[in-house]
Formats: sequence, structure tokens, C-alpha cells
Amino acid sequence: MVCVATLAVGALGLRLSRTTSDFYVASRVVSPRWNASAIGGEYLSAASFLGVAGLVLAAGADMLWYPIGYTAGYLVLLVLVAAPLRRSGAFTLPDFAEIRMGSARLRRVASVLVVGIGWLYLLPQFQGAGLALRAATGAPAWLGVVIVAGVVVLNVLAGGMRSITIVQAFQYWLKLTAIAIPVFFLLAVWWRDGAPAAPADSHPVTVRPVTVRLVDTVRVRVDTPTTFTMYGVLDGEPVAGPVRLDPVALGPTGTAVLAAGSTVTLPVGTPVPRAETILSRGGTGSAPAGSAHRDHTLYRTYSLLVALLLGTMGLPHVIVRFYTNPDGGGARRTAAAVIGLLGAFYLFPPVYAALGRVYAPDLLLTGRTDTVVLALPARVLPGAAGEALAALVMGGAFAAFLSTSSGLTVSVAGVLSQDLLRHRTRTGVAGFRAGAVLAVAAPAAGTLLATRVGLADTVGLAFAVAASTFCPLLVLGIWWRRLSVAGALCGLAVGGLTATSAAMATMLGWAPAGLAGALLAQPAAWTVPLAFAVMVLVSLRTPATVPAGVGRVLTRLHVPEGVRAARATPPDSTPSDRALAFGPPDR
Repeated sequence: MVCVATLAVGALGLRLSRTTSDFYVASRVVSPRWNASAIGGEYLSAASFLGVAGLVLAAGADMLWYPIGYTAGYLVLLVLVAAPLRRSGAFTLPDFAEIRMGSARLRRVASVLVVGIGWLYLLPQFQGAGLALRAATGAPAWLGVVIVAGVVVLNVLAGGMRSITIVQAFQYWLKLTAIAIPVFFLLAVWWRDGAPAAPADSHPVTVRPVTVRLVDTVRVRVDTPTTFTMYGVLDGEPVAGPVRLDPVALGPTGTAVLAAGSTVTLPVGTPVPRAETILSRGGTGSAPAGSAHRDHTLYRTYSLLVALLLGTMGLPHVIVRFYTNPDGGGARRTAAAVIGLLGAFYLFPPVYAALGRVYAPDLLLTGRTDTVVLALPARVLPGAAGEALAALVMGGAFAAFLSTSSGLTVSVAGVLSQDLLRHRTRTGVAGFRAGAVLAVAAPAAGTLLATRVGLADTVGLAFAVAASTFCPLLVLGIWWRRLSVAGALCGLAVGGLTATSAAMATMLGWAPAGLAGALLAQPAAWTVPLAFAVMVLVSLRTPATVPAGVGRVLTRLHVPEGVRAARATPPDSTPSDRALAFGPPDR
């Protein structure tokens, strides 16, 4: 039903979208309230709807830094970037790079980074779609990927940014409704059950007997001696009765393998064994804070915050929405409204996580903590009521996949059609549509490569890459007149290569243990300062490549539209016209 409603709402955009400006920036006529809802719709991705609750379930309250960082990133964007970026008159981040620096080479580098970040962010959306459909119906995961990819492509082909704006605003309120309403029913049942206390620490124990049949073979760890009943195969040996796992007796690996088809019963008060998939998801703290298997926790936390706070301004699908406001003041009001909308949404995932520790601790054993939001309604409320709430939550989950994927597709398609494919495809609307197909096809095909990494983890890596590249370019480009073309190019190259290499090593399971693994798993704490330092130092050494007319560009960025100099170029002129107005491109 969500897919059908999305297509129906998106069809409205087809009637309204006729020009190239409609497809790229909705003709820059989107009001702040409408735009804020659309940003909330596309920003609240699978990582927010499913991943945050899963992380808090697995690792406790320490993981609340995720929603805090997701929301606070808009405060940084509001203060430093929103209004000047809109006043630049750009359509995309590469547009801004060329307008500010007058360099076609810098534009091409920015284009490659936009596509890379967009594809990295699309991976968990498709991964989450497969996970949700499998959890709800038992269908193969690839079917969820195909459904979401197909609906996104149809919507984007139909109406571009104007269509997607309507869809995303609708889907924000759908997601808020879908995650909020079940919470009140779940809390009512929890209160009726005597308000059983969820374990407060990061090592959940069962508060009622739990029996689970393993669908997949899992490798588990235990932090304390644990006794439970098992019928099946443990470490290759058949067992039928009580089993005791002692972390000391498990040997150097500290793990035990439970075969698929085994049945495990955990009595009351039993510490829940944790699936190895949780402990090795790659580095955003999926394992409990302070665990022996998750060292350098303080570094990971600070690095995560750096990525989330500074990465928001570098996400192409977020930034492109500020180009749709009529003026810089509207962009600033939009950013302020988004903070309130996100804060309202993020009140609810921690509640699912806390209730999951009471009603679904077995998800830690199976490694499917990302499904806690989907699983809770049916477990807490058996029968028709639970099924209805589960259907509502499932609808919200698919809205999360569709809205974020749509925004990413629009931003990536715009860059592909304007820059990377302009010599191979037609320009204008036809080129945009060709870019949209490629924007979805590549990450959909690569979804299987990210199976080792959790939903929120993959998104965290995308934030790290964005923070290490576009954050320095935007901050220095807007606020420092001495930024040179050579400095910007070197900073983007160093930040992009280091952060992307760390992200790929983590996603493919190549990150080692210890400090080196922590540095790769959460790279923002060192890649962001490195990128800033390279941009500044190289710019100071290459003053000859500071673009001509930088004063006029900065005046355009910082002077409100109402008092802008009459000689400024029209905001809806072509990117090349705007770039030429501020100095010839460095080709």
C-alpha cells in the first residue's frame, strides 16, 4: 500500500513538472514548512527507522549519540552553510564548487564524490528493504531491493525534484505516525504486565523464558558464564540438554558456533549470548560499550560525533533540498524547522529498544537487532491488534527506504546527467532520467557487498566520507577568501581517498583489531582535520590559484537577496553562466 500511495502522490508531480528546473530544484518555489517536511522524509532513512533502535538494543544508551548527532548536524548546517549555499544559485554541490572556485577540474572531482557518497548511502536503504520484507513475509531479500528500486526509479522518472518533494513530505508524516502510534499500545501492554524493568547496563539478561529456533548458523560470544538448554548442534557436536558457555573455556576465539535448526531456551535471568555479526559489524559501536571486543570506545564515540555533526552538510541529497527554497532566508528557516521535526521522530526508537530488551532479547542471539521495530508489535500484542500495528510499522519502514532512496537518486542523477554522462546522453530531462536509472542500478547491484555491516553502520561511514570532503570545501569556500583551487583539489583528494579507503576496508571486513581497526572503522576524527589542514596549507602555498573575483562571489553568498548588487547574475541562470560571471573556469 505504501508503494502504491507513493506512486500516486508522485504522479501529482508529473502533472506539475515540465521544465529542467522542475526536475532539478522544483523551480525554487518550495516553502520552508513544505521543504522541512520533505527533508525530514528523505533524511529519516533505514538507519533511523530500524538501525537506531537496533543499536540501542544491542549496546545500550551509549548509542543514543546516533540520533543526537543526526539532529545536531542540522544546527551546524543552519549556522554555517544553509543561507550562503542557497544564495550561490547552484543546482548541485559540483555547481557550487565551480561557482566558488571557477574550476572545471574541481567540479569533476566534486561530481565523483557526490556519486560515491550517494551510492554508499543507497546501500543501506536497499539492504533495509530486503531485511524488512524478509522479516515480514519470509520472501528473499533481493525482492525487497527490486521493489524499492523500481518504485524509486518510476517516481524520479515521472517528476524529478518536484514530484519527490511531494512524496517526501507525505512520507515524513507517514513515518512519524507509523513509529509513534504503536509505541503507545506497546507501553500500555508493558504497564499491564507490571512494567518489567529492562536491564540498564549493556549486557541484557532475560526477564522471562525465551525459546528461539535458529534459522541461520550463528557464531556467538558470551561475556560471563552462561547456562541454557539447547537441542541441536554446538561447535559441530550434537547436544540435547543443558549447555554452559564459559568465556574462559571457549579458547582464544572466545566464540561458539550454533548450527541452523538448533533450538535454544534461555531461562529467566540468563545473560543473552551475542551473535558475532553484532560484535563484528565494522565499527560504529554495535557491540556493548566497554566490551573487550570493542576497544577504544571513547575514540569511536568522538569520531562518530565528528562524522554526524559535520557530515550532514556534505550529504548531496540533503544539500540539494536547500536549493529549492526561494531565497537564503527560506533556507535558514527550513533548517531550523528540520531540527524540530527530527527531534520529534527520534523520541521513539529508544522506546522500541528498551522494550526489545524485555520482549525480544533473542534478537541479540540471532543477530537481527535491526528488526526490533518490526518484530515488537506482534510479540507484545498477539492476534489481530499486533498484526495491524506490525503492518503500520512495516509501512513506515518502506516509506523510510523509498523517501531516502528517492532523494539520493535525484541528487546523484543530477550530477551524473550534468557532469559525468553529458557527453554520452542527451541533456535536459532525458539526460536526467538516464542518470536516475544508473543512480539506482549500481548500488542495488552492490547491496550484497555490504552484508557484513549494519544499517546504521553503513550510514555512519557515508557521513564520515561526506564530512572529510564537502564539509571542508563548504566551510572554507564560504568563510575563507584565501582558499585556492590547488588547496581545494588536494583537500578533496586526501579526505576522499582516506575516508573512502577506511569505509571500504570496514565494509569488506578487512579492518584489523585494536587501534588500527578503530581508526578505520570510525575515520572522521582524523580524516576531517587532515582534509582541513591540507586545504589550508596548500592554499597558503599556492596563492596564485586563488580564483579571480573572489570578492564578488563572497558578496553574493553573504549579502541577502534584497540588497544584493544589481550586477549579480540571475539565480536561475545556467551553471556555466554563473561560473563565468565570477571568473573564467580553470580548465
